[in-house]
Amino acid sequence: MSAETRLIKARGARIELTQVRKEYADSVAVDDVSLVIEPGEFMTLLGPSGSGKTTTLNIIAGFTTATSGTLTIGGRQMQDLPPHRRDIGMVFQHYALFPHMTVAENVAFPLKQRKVPRARRAEMVEAALETVRLTGYGHRRPRELSGGQQQRVALARAVVYEPSVLLMDEPLGALDKKLRESLQMEIKRVHQEVGSTFVFVTHDQDEALVLSDRIAVFDDGGIQQVGTASELYERPRSLFVAEFLGESCTVRGHVEPDGDDSFLRVGDRTVRVAGRAAPGRAAAVVVRPEHVRVQQAEAPVAAGVNALPARVTQEIYLGSGRKLELTLPDGTVLLSREQADRLSGVRHGDEVTVVWDVERGVLLDDPTGTTRPSTSGDRVPVPTVKESGR
Repeated sequence: MSAETRLIKARGARIELTQVRKEYADSVAVDDVSLVIEPGEFMTLLGPSGSGKTTTLNIIAGFTTATSGTLTIGGRQMQDLPPHRRDIGMVFQHYALFPHMTVAENVAFPLKQRKVPRARRAEMVEAALETVRLTGYGHRRPRELSGGQQQRVALARAVVYEPSVLLMDEPLGALDKKLRESLQMEIKRVHQEVGSTFVFVTHDQDEALVLSDRIAVFDDGGIQQVGTASELYERPRSLFVAEFLGESCTVRGHVEPDGDDSFLRVGDRTVRVAGRAAPGRAAAVVVRPEHVRVQQAEAPVAAGVNALPARVTQEIYLGSGRKLELTLPDGTVLLSREQADRLSGVRHGDEVTVVWDVERGVLLDDPTGTTRPSTSGDRVPVPTVKESGR
């Protein structure tokens, strides 16, 4: 392989799914999924169990055939192409290593299947083991390795033949927290070194935030939103995305107009929102815990903030600070995350005021589908938000 060809391959391949649907006899696993993954990008498919993310990955891999829609990799139609002809590497949750083979033999297996000459195989295996920091482990058997080391071997086997696309299905799911965090950094480093297009499936939101260039959030067979970690965290487009990705504080009510802005009627109180929204609309304001502040109930409230009464019902020590659980009079629970050098001084059981800046709140449709009375007594149906993900 020439240096020029190696450079082109190292950039990874573009993946495009267009209106992909997968039906089974009694269910729809993937519904109208459209997604473009750019060459060399690290894309994470994130969602709860049964959301369609793994089925989508299997369609890309060729293990599952879509009922309808199209898939291209590197501009080439994939519908009739078997998995072994798609130039794809695969890493599974449970390693799938051959126990009777050494580490080197496991890593060399896909090269042997591709008829790579023996001398060249040895060079490529050594390079792959160096990439995953397992130099000197080639003679060992999988049973002689820790779980984290076995997963590195699986990663080396997947990248050894320099595929344009690497698919990873919950590869860290069987590992403990500390080891998971260590291997996250390893996977990120390997991605930067090899340059292939990575598609990573997980239900772990923190993992997605750490690893990804972009994230596609799945639910109920479809993509709810695609974006960078900061876009999804700071500007979610649905309550599902807001609550699934990171911790959130959700205050529900219904929208009422107020001049050029609107506010959310929450019982006998109001929460101001930036911009205009349809009156009577059942909605929720979402605020991240790091933007929620707490002060004693008798302290004056500054202008330009939202304020609601609450009681401190739990304190959680975090080392770098603490997290407060705050219960509103209607039972709604909010969270506030405080840094160690900026503690509010409130304690468990205190009556407090919860405050946040108006612009920190994101107004979203209430997904419960209920209707709420507007100020005029009208009842307005709740609109639903769904995005194709393209």
